[in-house]
Amino acid sequence: MSDLKRAYNFNPGPGALPLEVLQQAQSELLDFKGTGMSVMEISHRSKEFEAVIQTAEADLRELLGIPSNYKIMFLQGGATLQFAMLAMNLRPAGASADYIVTGAWSKIALKEAQKLGTARAAANTEADGFNCIPAKLDLDPKAAYLHFTANETIHGVEFFSEPTPLDGVPLVCDTSSDFISRPVDISKYAFVYAGAQKNAGPSGVTVVIARDDMLERTPANLPVMLDYKTLAASGSLHNTPPSFAIYMVGLVFQWAKRQGGLAAIEKVNRVKAGLVYDAIDQSGGFYRGHAKPEARSLMNIPFRLPSEELEETFAKEAKKNNLIGLKGHRSVGGMRASVYNAVTVEGAQSLVDFMKEFQKKNG
Repeated sequence: MSDLKRAYNFNPGPGALPLEVLQQAQSELLDFKGTGMSVMEISHRSKEFEAVIQTAEADLRELLGIPSNYKIMFLQGGATLQFAMLAMNLRPAGASADYIVTGAWSKIALKEAQKLGTARAAANTEADGFNCIPAKLDLDPKAAYLHFTANETIHGVEFFSEPTPLDGVPLVCDTSSDFISRPVDISKYAFVYAGAQKNAGPSGVTVVIARDDMLERTPANLPVMLDYKTLAASGSLHNTPPSFAIYMVGLVFQWAKRQGGLAAIEKVNRVKAGLVYDAIDQSGGFYRGHAKPEARSLMNIPFRLPSEELEETFAKEAKKNNLIGLKGHRSVGGMRASVYNAVTVEGAQSLVDFMKEFQKKNG
């Protein structure tokens, strides 16, 4: 497949997948492990699929060092369903929950939680244009949990250390867009969730990591598919799961291990992001980054050009140069480069070369 022409994929999600993962899936597509069927066709109750999901769980435990008192679930509905589902399960009746609002996704998470009960913003950086991490938090000592979004995909703001909740308040995290991009101490968290389609696989599956005591909060009257305790007890097999997506996520976990684990992956991610941020910073203002330097995401890099007309031209010419997915979110505008795990250093360098050439022609 040496003559294969692959795009440099900077889409924010679904994002780039490692080429060797796609090639392995391709080679197994018609006959998975000698079954004579695709993994999309085999029973989710079969020993072959049980091996797929159990191996994916074991590999994720190894990658993140997940302690034994945490359950891993592979669920459907995306991180957006988790916004409501975690509030249903983790917030007792009459209790409030705290949310740190640093961008569009944490703002939506708070809004969803408020539909179902009491939730408040412990901090909100919207007045600053969602370009920073809050310096102070107004925390409720009786909060059911403290929720934050590790990386804001749209605004390009990332937490590089966890916020500190008050004693006894569990820490809950939406880590969808920086999941498995760097090492994380899971023991600091009570509950972590991530849509797979940024770093971990295709869309269709959401990874949930829940400390055992959090599962005991699940009320008895929830519909079964919204009940963490039941879903965890079933090993994510209460109903037919998104089997192909889970299979792909498992292949990505194996790929991540072959790269040397998350510490090695983080080093590469810092190189890629550094290349793009340096191009922005050295452009003399032609390119303008959105996030403050100390809060800059390693995953999503939003930036503006001198005019919207130039931004339109940039996107069109980038596409002609095989640089795909660079238009910013419609709510923010401008451009955005998503440099997830599977984006190569070569891809990042190609973008930087294009940025410099574009500036020469249009600066």
